Amino acid sequence: MSSGNTLYHRLGGEEQISSIVDEFYQRVLSDESVAHFFDDVDMAAQRAHQTQFLSAVAGGPVEYDGEEMREAHAGLGLESKHFRAIATHLDATLREFDVSDGARDEIMSEVAALEDDVLVR
Repeated sequence: MSSGNTLYHRLGGEEQISSIVDEFYQRVLSDESVAHFFDDVDMAAQRAHQTQFLSAVAGGPVEYDGEEMREAHAGLGLESKHFRAIATHLDATLREFDVSDGARDEIMSEVAALEDDVLVR
């Protein structure tokens, strides 16, 4: 696969991924079932971390340097329903940005693989 054909490039690179992340958090913060998890979070930093994370997952020239998933989510009391809500918002956001089914499946598979770590189980 050429570097120009990575999922990162197909998504539109960092600028487009940043726009996707902004829309994603608008959806998350409008959802009463999960918004409270972000009450004391620096959302500018959170958006930057999520953009970096999504870029890294998509094969971009980015190293994700966020906390380990288990450490970052420990003590939050997250349950499967919360993980599903967040994943649903991400999938809906990717659809809104006309991300192809194949690319969306790749991203959502990567996210699904993190469920046990995010839920600290």
